[in-house]
Amino acid sequence: MKNILEIKKDFPILSSNLTYLDNSATTQKPSSVIAAYKEFYENSNANVNRGIYKLSEKATTLYEYTRELVAKYINSDISEVIFTRNTTESINLVMYSWGEENIKKGDTILLTEMEHHSNIVPWVELVKRKEAKIEWIKITPEFRLDLDDLKEKLKLSPKLVCVTHVSNVLGTINPINEIIKLSHEVGALVLVDAAQSASYKMVDVKKDDMDFCAFSAHKMMGPTGVGVLFVKKDILSNMKPFNYGGDMIREVHKDNITWNDIPHKFEAGTPNIADVVVFAKSIEYINNLYANYEVETHENELTSHALTILKVIPGLKIIGPDNIENRKPIFSFTIEGIHPHDISQILDNDNICVRSGFHCAEVLHDVLGIKATTRASLYFYNSTSDLDKLVEGLIKAKEIFKR
Repeated sequence: MKNILEIKKDFPILSSNLTYLDNSATTQKPSSVIAAYKEFYENSNANVNRGIYKLSEKATTLYEYTRELVAKYINSDISEVIFTRNTTESINLVMYSWGEENIKKGDTILLTEMEHHSNIVPWVELVKRKEAKIEWIKITPEFRLDLDDLKEKLKLSPKLVCVTHVSNVLGTINPINEIIKLSHEVGALVLVDAAQSASYKMVDVKKDDMDFCAFSAHKMMGPTGVGVLFVKKDILSNMKPFNYGGDMIREVHKDNITWNDIPHKFEAGTPNIADVVVFAKSIEYINNLYANYEVETHENELTSHALTILKVIPGLKIIGPDNIENRKPIFSFTIEGIHPHDISQILDNDNICVRSGFHCAEVLHDVLGIKATTRASLYFYNSTSDLDKLVEGLIKAKEIFKR
């Protein structure tokens, strides 16, 4: 990635004296994505799937073009791609449309201890209603998923296994293919939270044989308010709608209603048209990036550099794998004697953006016995100099607190 400085020029917000290291929360947007908003509203704005006039047909074509791009990006059929508001809504859709029908009294759902709240709370609420139960797959002292514990828990014949592809706290890449294969052997379906992996072009739903997969556009340089849910066609065809209203129906009579074809059956009402259309530009940007640059090599270099320089700081403990194998450049850490919120505020004084707290993974922090962490998460437009600035800021924090 010798042209990292050139690539940064594509991102207006990065032209200022800003060191942005909160990419697990949301990513910055290139000029092509920002300009696409203006282009759509000036030249293509109309409702979709309704009008038979040219402008509406144009808007519909653009909207469905994004669905085609998403399908190719994750290697799925177009009919298996549903647009939602975010990863959270995608998982809730599965919970309401599949879970309500298929989880019965006494059934088991497996979750991992490293899940985001979005992949915990819906299932906790569902098992309460259904008088079912949750079992937790443990993590190892090396911050990896304990596959031996998974195999043991699979003996309980769970109906569903919910697992994050990449931990938003630990940076750990979970062996999705192996997890899904083991789960399918006992008849369990698998829901993959790909919020942190889709941005790294890691999702291949056919290769890994995923049943459900959820992710968000805003973590892929796209707009907020757009989520994606993939569901295998044979599963999706038997699921009831999540929302009811316009466009998700084929016919409505006083005594009879028939649903639209999938995936439109699950997209009630006027969708977030402009943002879905704009999402296409971010996918195109990612595709072009991976086609023309050694992105993975750059990510590994960032990861290696971070692990090297962070370890030098006395009292700093990385909460995650201590090598570059099977991990992404997401680094949560603690510094002895300094609260993560104080670290974040001190870094902010130097325009360094990091996250502090539980990162929507309080169960994981409870398991590790840690009240909170500071997280620096990197993306391809970050450089080793960004990490050097982070270390300078952390050293300054230690000096302020005399630690």
